[in-house]
Amino acid sequence: MKALAISRTEPTVAFARLIGMFLLALSILAATARFADARPDSFADLAERLSPSVVNISTSQTVERPQQGTPQVPEGSPFEDLFRDFFNRRGQPQGPREVQSLGSGFVISADGFVVTNNHVIADADEIQVNFPNGESLTATLIGTDPQTDIALLKVEPAGPLPFVKFGDSSISRVGDWVLAIGNPFGLGGSVSAGIISARNRDIQAGPYDDFIQTDAAINRGNSGGPLFNMDGDVIGVNTAIISPSGGSIGIGFSVPSNLAKSVVSQLREFGETRRGWLGVRIQVVDEEMAEAVGLDKAAGALVADVTPGGPAQAGGIEAGDVILKFDGRDVEEMRDLPRMVAETPVGKTVRVIVFRKGKTVTVKVDLGRLEGSVADAGGATAPEPAPDAGASTDVPEMGFSITGITDTNRAEYGISDEVNGVLITDLAEGGPAASKGIQPGDVIVEVGQEPVTSAEAVTAAVAEAKEAGRKSVLFLIQTNGDLRFVPISFAG
Repeated sequence: MKALAISRTEPTVAFARLIGMFLLALSILAATARFADARPDSFADLAERLSPSVVNISTSQTVERPQQGTPQVPEGSPFEDLFRDFFNRRGQPQGPREVQSLGSGFVISADGFVVTNNHVIADADEIQVNFPNGESLTATLIGTDPQTDIALLKVEPAGPLPFVKFGDSSISRVGDWVLAIGNPFGLGGSVSAGIISARNRDIQAGPYDDFIQTDAAINRGNSGGPLFNMDGDVIGVNTAIISPSGGSIGIGFSVPSNLAKSVVSQLREFGETRRGWLGVRIQVVDEEMAEAVGLDKAAGALVADVTPGGPAQAGGIEAGDVILKFDGRDVEEMRDLPRMVAETPVGKTVRVIVFRKGKTVTVKVDLGRLEGSVADAGGATAPEPAPDAGASTDVPEMGFSITGITDTNRAEYGISDEVNGVLITDLAEGGPAASKGIQPGDVIVEVGQEPVTSAEAVTAAVAEAKEAGRKSVLFLIQTNGDLRFVPISFAG
């Protein structure tokens, strides 16, 4: 019976194994098919559908020619006519000349609104929009935003134009396929394909840098052209490349559509941008800064200074606060905050969560408008002057010597009467303070986020931080009228 039982089960096991192998093969085939579907056989259909909405932008500008240097000779000299004839010889161009440039753009509405880069049309006397069907229309400049390098044009077509729409750049992922269409080197209607190489790139082009990086070929003349996803939506405006030769080496940058469409919407409605304004000057929070202020991790934006009379001051934000959340969104790093504020409507009341002296505090701020903020800021109230002080005090843990501010050293270092604090008079070469760029003549305004007006107050705050086991001390330093927070580590 036992042998019979075994003989009966063996075919069942073999059959089960066969079924398992068959199912595994099917799953592999299905995965391969899905992978094949993710890799398009051709971009032809997409390019054919989108190309009619991508235009060439040509501009002309009249500029003055540089004057030829003509030697000065005494009036009436026999050489006067000779030099005049030589330097103003027949056939040499004189007077203004016309300069032309080329770029790309794309139509976003049937009635003729066109998006391009600001640098493509900057200072142009005339702008022509050239369509793939050979039609050319003169464009009116609706508005520009140099901060994001976006410009909006308007043409008056005889009939409805083919157009494309903005997509959601926030859902694009590194590795996604993208298509760039534009006018490289004047070769209109050029199509290139690639992938998203990186997101959130900061290339130091402006305060709102958040570029999409792509390896799709982008060259001179592609500026202002669209970067499409595989749905045919615009997810970026091609703006810049990194190239030692001037040609594509596979590193191109596009303004993400979520930033561009906000700017375009404002330009279309107002002819200008109307960005939110918080009224703070901010700094990066790195690991050392986070430890100095008591944060568990490096995140947020440190408020170095608050504009007098600005929205932040009215809402209760203080210098030394670390902004962690703005209008419900986490501020992961300093450069996130300017974009968040700029994208928020003027006049909106927003909740701001800050870290202040070991605790989180929530404040409400009514955003102002960035443009014109300087005129609306008002003046600061001058603080009480610090008392005169005597000789310098050494603070070896920090690597500097300090003294109180007197009328004499105010004059010596050019310190205004409104500045209150403690003067740094000397630095230990290679010491902790010197390594942070501190210089004699800088003024310590705060230590550990508490105001100081005497050398004794500084040394006491440093000693307290050392006893508490901190690795560094946070100083608020004023240099030539500018405030900045500086974490200085204890000397080893």
